[in-house]
Amino acid sequence: MSPHVLAILLFGLGLGTTITFASSHWLLAWMGLEINTLAILPLMAQHHHPRAVEATTKYFLVQATAAATLLFASTANAWYTGQWAINDMTETIPSTMIIAALALKLGLAPLHSWLPQVLQGLDLTTGLILSTWQKIAPLILLIQIQPDPAILVVLGLLSTLVGGWGGLNQTQLRKILAYSSIAHLGWMVLILQFAPSLTLLTLLIYFIMTSTTFLMFKHNKALTINSLALSWSKAPIITTLSPLILLSLGGLPPLTGFMPKWLILEELTKQDLPALATITALSALLSLYFYLRLSYAMALTVSPNNLTGIAPWRFHSSGPALPLALMTIGTLCLLPLTPAILAILAITSP
Repeated sequence: MSPHVLAILLFGLGLGTTITFASSHWLLAWMGLEINTLAILPLMAQHHHPRAVEATTKYFLVQATAAATLLFASTANAWYTGQWAINDMTETIPSTMIIAALALKLGLAPLHSWLPQVLQGLDLTTGLILSTWQKIAPLILLIQIQPDPAILVVLGLLSTLVGGWGGLNQTQLRKILAYSSIAHLGWMVLILQFAPSLTLLTLLIYFIMTSTTFLMFKHNKALTINSLALSWSKAPIITTLSPLILLSLGGLPPLTGFMPKWLILEELTKQDLPALATITALSALLSLYFYLRLSYAMALTVSPNNLTGIAPWRFHSSGPALPLALMTIGTLCLLPLTPAILAILAITSP
């Protein structure tokens, strides 16, 4: 793809997201979401592979359905209330429809089934954009409309459970990362009504950890669990750090991923929801299992000697190493900054 075309598409992604979270009118928010969708479609189909074209088509149909539902619900809300303001959602039916549309855009359970299929057909770079940047605009809208807590609790709990169960029997790394995304989004939605600033903190840390994981797999040119066994011959240092990166994604102390889960469980307990906090903590064990599978495949297995092809040996990576190094530091070392982050949240929260 031409660098000029790529720059225009990336500018469209940024513009669509900015329009959506900076607007207070439903038509402007819908316009931003549409710009966002149209900007990423050429990036998804750029390789002209049948799987990429299929994933692009699925993504377009899902996003078009969600956008049409959101536009219809916002029009119905304007019909009832006479207001197009995003934070003026007083009618039950339009509000529920908008929550369903945003859940479909985010890939929350039970509207999640498109996300693993779409992510499987993409390359790792476009999959990283889909798993991170494309989540910002719908999540900001979900924060602004302040929906019923019961609906968010149901969506969040289902997403954490489905994200854990769905990734258990997967062998494709992109599908595993898709179910990991569903589980993390469940944690964010679960706490959204009680502490929106904590949701944004979880989103930021999720971006750092997911970017590290995608870049690590791209550095190793790995797409399946079996191909991870060759990681040591390609990148010994990254392979040594990979268990820590994956365990941070699973939320184990003393790594960065423990911070948002700890704070979310603490907030749920403060809200007098100990049963919900217990179920959510137990659901994290499901995700931890397939992270441990990946760690075992990368760091504790040796590639077999009867390979059909020639095993790569210390090939030089074509991509820049600095983003991966910075993201790895963020994934592993941010937990000691928790008191400072809590102080900032206390200052900025109303």
